[in-house]
Amino acid sequence: MTGRRITQKEVAERAGVAQATVSLILNGGREKVTPETAERIEAAILELGYQPNRFAQALRTKRTYVIACVVPDLANPFYPSLVVAVQKVARAAGYEVVTIDTEGELNNERQVILAAQQGRFDGVVGVFFKTSARDLAPLGKTGVPVVRIEVSRKVGGPLPIDNLFIDNVAAARTLTKHLLDLGHRSIAMIAAPGGPQQVRLQGYLEAMATMGAAPIVLEAAHFTLEGGREVADRLLEGGRPVSAIIAANDLMAIGTMQSLAAHGLSVPGDVSVAGFDDILAAALVTPALTTVAQFQDRIGARAAEKLIERLADGASEPGQAEEMAYELIIRASVAPFKGQPEHMHQTREETE
Repeated sequence: MTGRRITQKEVAERAGVAQATVSLILNGGREKVTPETAERIEAAILELGYQPNRFAQALRTKRTYVIACVVPDLANPFYPSLVVAVQKVARAAGYEVVTIDTEGELNNERQVILAAQQGRFDGVVGVFFKTSARDLAPLGKTGVPVVRIEVSRKVGGPLPIDNLFIDNVAAARTLTKHLLDLGHRSIAMIAAPGGPQQVRLQGYLEAMATMGAAPIVLEAAHFTLEGGREVADRLLEGGRPVSAIIAANDLMAIGTMQSLAAHGLSVPGDVSVAGFDDILAAALVTPALTTVAQFQDRIGARAAEKLIERLADGASEPGQAEEMAYELIIRASVAPFKGQPEHMHQTREETE
């Protein structure tokens, strides 16, 4: 091994194509050549061990070939599969991905925006809990495209900021209606501040109103397993009768199930429990959790595709909003209502 850098010309000769075609592939233009040609070039790159000179490319194109993928909580199993999907699409187009966990904090989200303004990222994709389109507007004005993964419908705007969204209001309404159709009326909703709280709560409230059922709204500190468990503990120890609990994400729902078990109550025999997101653990807990699937891998891939399209075309057209699918996943944690949940009164008496 001499340590000599392999050139694009050598890759082109190995693949039997023009050097310009190799450059096209390396700069995100895979869709502009036939799949066979792209695969031949990629095979030659791997065989020869070719490594693009990113510094030279950046000087020539004024790009970093780096995309920022923003998530509010990497510890939440919902987000890693979204990030992996973004990475697969971005890498196929010649971009590297830097994943940034903002912890859902405004200052951390602003730091991402500032870094992009300073030229550290060519584009930004991901979930912003606290910043708005107005906060992201400077990026659009400086030519840094943004694709936001939203919790509610957002219309497009004059800036190149695209939105992918799940209709969380409709999804939460569908989930709540499923419980109502099973005869439940004393249904509690647990959510935490920020993110999808308001839209999922809105869907719950709308469904409850259709049946004239009184809402029971509880707020957790965070969208975490511990947050769900702590709120469920307070509910159970307060003695208010409920026959079902909906949590605004699966982690809080699993925490709720842990609390019920600790208080000697069964799911769904005593209380039905449902969540939101369909993380991997939702199918693995006992009983398996009824929830709403958002197909985060599809969302991540589509978000990256939209960002790459803008980067490839240099497009500055107004942003577009695109709705993604959701699906109610019915599992064993929810059962038909069997009668007045007197167990809550018993729990209260035992704690007094």
